[in-house]
Amino acid sequence: MAVLLSASIVSPLGINIEKNKNLGVSYSSFPHIHLFRVSTPLRIRNFIVSSRKNLGTGLASEDKKLLLERYGYDANEFTSQSKKARRKEEKMSGRNSQEEEVVVVQPRTTHRLLQVLAGTAKRKKLLSLKGMDVRPMMEVVKGAAFGILQAAGGCPTSLRPGRWLDLYSGTGSVGIEAISRGCSEAHFVEMDPWVVSNVLQPNLEHTGFVEASVIHTARVENFLERADKLVGKDGAFDYISVTPPYMEVDYEVLMDQISKSAAIGENTFIVVEYPSRTTMLNSCGCLEKMTDRRFGRTHLAIYGPKWAQKPRKS
Repeated sequence: MAVLLSASIVSPLGINIEKNKNLGVSYSSFPHIHLFRVSTPLRIRNFIVSSRKNLGTGLASEDKKLLLERYGYDANEFTSQSKKARRKEEKMSGRNSQEEEVVVVQPRTTHRLLQVLAGTAKRKKLLSLKGMDVRPMMEVVKGAAFGILQAAGGCPTSLRPGRWLDLYSGTGSVGIEAISRGCSEAHFVEMDPWVVSNVLQPNLEHTGFVEASVIHTARVENFLERADKLVGKDGAFDYISVTPPYMEVDYEVLMDQISKSAAIGENTFIVVEYPSRTTMLNSCGCLEKMTDRRFGRTHLAIYGPKWAQKPRKS
């Protein structure tokens, strides 16, 4: 049975606090000591020492040694053990701080899901990236866009001969569709070299349109700024498709840059794919909006010359 010894208040060093108030020593730094005497049949006295350190205070090293020696412990042994423990903690914390976050980059892979819808390369499969790195135009949107352009040009089965500029081309499916349906040449603008060499170029080779294609590995903004030097003697393009990644462009700025570019002329048609909650103007330079359709969360706007506009009903 443990019996709590209650006596006059005594410090850990055996100093009576009540009798030594004027010694100039602060006892707030000493832990509270509770002594329990345990009686056993073998008449062995065991003392259990428990300490509780006050918040914001601690014992000096000399006081700790005196306290340990008073209760029969080797102060040097405890000091060496505490140093070893501290070193181990510092070593472990150093390891943790030096550990760098390892980011696993998944390899980019392709598959053949897209296809050419009509023309000389009809039903030929095209490569596209797995995932959402490159988001090609949906086939239903692409089919609707070419149907409108062909009707506006006066030939429902094919496009008027001309040159096509495919901005943000990615897989090249829009420009390839244009060549397949009658365009004489297509220019592809794509900034990602990996996509150009592993997706776009193989698609052109597979469809046999390498000779009718020109690839510009550049940012669309830079291409439009230098369009007057790149379009050459042939002048403005007859068709321009704009299919950017939705979240990475400001459509108002982009369309303003296109309207001021040498890439468009008074007879150019512009096909723009854009997301919901995006406001598109009724004109782009000298061109007027011909149609604006919705396909779920995807919208399609087409701008064209005045002569291609349908007469509006009164």
